[in-house]
Amino acid sequence: MTRKILRKLSLFIIISLLAAGCSANNQIPEQNGNTATSAPTASNENNSLTPSPDPSATPDATVTPEPEPEKKEPVKVKAVYVTGTVAGSKRLDEFIELVNSTELNSLVIDIKEGGMVNYDSQVPLVKELGLSKKNFNVEEVLKKCHENNIHVVGRIVVFRDNGLATKKNALAIKRVNGSIWTEGKQGAWTNPYREEVQDYNIDIAKEAVELGFDEIQFDYVRFPTAKAKEVSYGENVPEKSEVISGFLKKASEAIKKVKDVPVSADVFGIVVESDRDGNAIGQKFDLLGEHIDYISPMIYPSHYANDSKGTMGNGVGQSVNGVLFTAPDLKPYDVIYQSLLKTKQRISESAAFTAQVRPYLQDFTASYLPDGYWQTYGKKQVRDQIQAVYDAGYEEWILWSGKNIYTKDALLLESK
Repeated sequence: MTRKILRKLSLFIIISLLAAGCSANNQIPEQNGNTATSAPTASNENNSLTPSPDPSATPDATVTPEPEPEKKEPVKVKAVYVTGTVAGSKRLDEFIELVNSTELNSLVIDIKEGGMVNYDSQVPLVKELGLSKKNFNVEEVLKKCHENNIHVVGRIVVFRDNGLATKKNALAIKRVNGSIWTEGKQGAWTNPYREEVQDYNIDIAKEAVELGFDEIQFDYVRFPTAKAKEVSYGENVPEKSEVISGFLKKASEAIKKVKDVPVSADVFGIVVESDRDGNAIGQKFDLLGEHIDYISPMIYPSHYANDSKGTMGNGVGQSVNGVLFTAPDLKPYDVIYQSLLKTKQRISESAAFTAQVRPYLQDFTASYLPDGYWQTYGKKQVRDQIQAVYDAGYEEWILWSGKNIYTKDALLLESK
């Protein structure tokens, strides 16, 4: 043969061998009894061929991702307040029936009030100082409520705490002379500046969440209304509003590490209207809503000033959102409506305010006011307040009665 023919023949053989090798490399070994072939695929990045898989490699088992737990929709709370004593009595069944038969869906139950935890708490300092009483069995109460699909808000009275203040004098608010300051029959207060006081209340809240409370609500999360010359908090202390806001931030973060439940706080209604009043007790409205989920202004009409010279009287009355009320208890709808419009305005002016609004409403008769300045609160007065909440653009509310006697006729009946 000529060299030219030999070269052509050799080139043909080489090409044939290469083609056979490529075909063999594209064959994938059997997997689970099946034989599969795979053609090269092009990359979106550079249009290069994807390398064939290594026949010796064992493919990873297919892992089905676990579905994320379904996040429950926040409850649009419509509630009444219940003391610890009532929660531990047969009356609890009456409240469960009240929720089941009306528009209510929640109960606010006292965890700590009057310086005492209402059940057998295992928080070390509570046990050490004997600051709990068995007003109710917490497991049984929560079980019964949850079986009836009731959202349970646990209320903790924070800094007005005669129990801790008297058991540990160093943690109490003091007079200038060093003696414990007291607020009449309510007794002593703990000092909000003290970290031990803050941590004590946070520990109680964390335990409550572990036990099964659906929400924590802080009340008396403020300084007392004592005159500045009466008490001493020390020298070079931060602003009161910074301390209260800082506590809510710290508490919320600690609670949510245990369980992601809502954290709320009750505040004086007047702090929405007046920064001066708010700063005096540490409840600066703009700061309060930065670190909690819900804020509950207590906008009881009877608690605003009237123009009398008697109880709650200042000779002028109270301006709410620019409207002067000389006898606010007689105008429940208007007071609630204007207060919530003012609340909405204040929130709109603060980019950092994230809390939802859930006001406390009045379901009690303020007969302690001067004659002509109070009225009996019944179906109309309570329903007017609820309607004012809706008309102002809000959906949630809590009724307050210290005696736990509520106007059932004011509540819409609902079959559930």
